[in-house]
Amino acid sequence: MAPKLYYMAASPPCRAVLMVAKAIGLELELEAVEFEQLRTEEILELNPQHTVPILVDADEDFTIWDSHAIAIYLVGQYGNDDSLYPKNDVKQVAVINQRMQFDNILFDKCKAAFHPIMMGIEDVVSEEASDCMLESLGLLEIFLKDKPWIAGDDLTIADLTILALVATVEEVVFPIDPERFPKLSEWFNKAKELPYFEECNREGLDKMGQLVRHEVPLI
Repeated sequence: MAPKLYYMAASPPCRAVLMVAKAIGLELELEAVEFEQLRTEEILELNPQHTVPILVDADEDFTIWDSHAIAIYLVGQYGNDDSLYPKNDVKQVAVINQRMQFDNILFDKCKAAFHPIMMGIEDVVSEEASDCMLESLGLLEIFLKDKPWIAGDDLTIADLTILALVATVEEVVFPIDPERFPKLSEWFNKAKELPYFEECNREGLDKMGQLVRHEVPLI
C-alpha cells in the first residue's frame, strides 16, 4: 500500500514533499485537504498541530507530519540511495539540516507577507514584508556563493524544500532579480528544469496566485 499524503496544493511544504517523492520514484496516495478541514477530528487524530503535510505509512504503522521530517523519512525508507540526504556524512547532514531550518524562517516570512492579503486585510505585500523576503533571498545568495546547490555540490532535500518556497515568491510576489541575486537566479533556473518541478508545483502555484488575487476564497 502506497504511503498516503494529506496535502494542500497551494502549500509550499506540501509541494516540497511531492517533489521528494518524485525524485526517489515513489508513488503516493494523495488526499487533498481544504483549509476548513484542518481542525476536523480526522486531521486532529493524525496531527494535533492540525497542519499539512501529513504522511500516513500504513504498511509501517507510522504517521509523521512536517515537510522536513517527511522528506527525511521518505528518502531513508524508500530511496534507492541516500544522495538526497547522505545520512552517513555527518557534516553534510548538518548543512542540509541547517538549510532546512532556514527554510522554516523563509516560510514564516512568506506567510507574514501572504496571510494579510489572503485574509483581505491588505491589498498588496507590504514594503516591510517585501524587504524581509529580499533579506532572506540575500542569504540564499550567500549559501550559493561557491556551490551549485543549496547545501553543497549535489542536489539534496534542502534544495527541494526551499525550491517550493522560492517558486512561490517568484510567482506571486516578485521575480528573482538576476542582477541582484545572480547565484540564486542561476540555481532557480536550473532547479525549475527538474523533470518533476512543473508536475508537483504548477497547480499549487496557480492556486496560490488565485488566493492572493482573491479569485478564489481561502475558506
